[in-house]
Amino acid sequence: MRSFRPRVTALRWPGLAVIVGGLLLGACRRSPDVRAEQGVASVTTVDNESIVVLDSALLRTGPAISGTLKAEREARIRAEIAGTVLETYVEQGQRVSKGTLLARLDDRSVQDAYLSAKAQRRSAETNLGDARRNAERAETLAAAGAVAERDLEAARSAAANAEAAAADAQARLAAAEKQLQYTQVRAPISGVVSERAANAGDVLQVGGALYTVIDPASLRLEGTVPAEQLGQLRVGIPVQFTVSGYGARTFTGTIDRINPTADPATRQVRVYVSIPNTEQRLVAGLYAEGQVGTQLRRTVLAPASAVDQRGVQPTVLRVRQGKVEQVTVQLGVRDNATDRVELKSGVAPGDTLLIGAATAIPPGTPVRVKGEG
Repeated sequence: MRSFRPRVTALRWPGLAVIVGGLLLGACRRSPDVRAEQGVASVTTVDNESIVVLDSALLRTGPAISGTLKAEREARIRAEIAGTVLETYVEQGQRVSKGTLLARLDDRSVQDAYLSAKAQRRSAETNLGDARRNAERAETLAAAGAVAERDLEAARSAAANAEAAAADAQARLAAAEKQLQYTQVRAPISGVVSERAANAGDVLQVGGALYTVIDPASLRLEGTVPAEQLGQLRVGIPVQFTVSGYGARTFTGTIDRINPTADPATRQVRVYVSIPNTEQRLVAGLYAEGQVGTQLRRTVLAPASAVDQRGVQPTVLRVRQGKVEQVTVQLGVRDNATDRVELKSGVAPGDTLLIGAATAIPPGTPVRVKGEG
């Protein structure tokens, strides 16, 4: 019987064996175990954006506040007389000065009443003049004994009645003039038109909405604070807050008024915060939230992204002597305005912490900051 021998095929490319061997040898040389035995460790380089050097900072603490921004000065312009809107001259977002003509109402009926009142006043003034001259003549004749006392009293009474009629006619004319002025709607304050509620052709009754003008130079935050924290508040305390739509940008105001009555349903107290807005960066109607700075103390603050709170206790990654170490810390107050958190223990000013994506580096890894020796 013929025995079977396995057939061995020789490599057609002798150089391939050398390349494979070289790759295997290189992989062994780059393995962490071999490099550790040789005393050479892999160093991870991080940039300055991935670290933060802790320092002591002033921290304001106090009750949280949230609410809506509103204009300190706001004018809701309504129709003073009933009539048809003939024309509107200003649109939303336009800046106006005090006295600017905003709209015009139909004035035909008011114009007729004004002309009638004007004619009545002219007639009353003529009658008053005649009555006064008659009274003066009666006074002269009575002094000479040419008229009876009864005629003198009648002349005086006629002059008094003429004065009353003239005064009534003047009052009616003034009322008619005011009604005529109401047909021209003007801005009562300087500011920006925030709303136009009527169009040309609309028929308005007395009190119908026309325009809303606000002064954006000064806003107020109408927020609420829990009633149990009311004792920490007082007029003049600064308030730092953020506004929706402005990201992490912070703004500062001061408490102007405190409502003396709490809401019986929510047990919240309304607080009014005055906000200078000379640059008009803020607009009314936005939601804001912040903190009342009732206390000021110096402490260690770190970015919230540097703290890992997924475990039982919060930890941070600190770089010390060129290596990453995990440190347990005790957290304090969180500053939402700057997105920082207070570190009460575990670290000290001058320590370097990893932040952002660098927090994925395992503890014990040698690191080097880019640009440092």
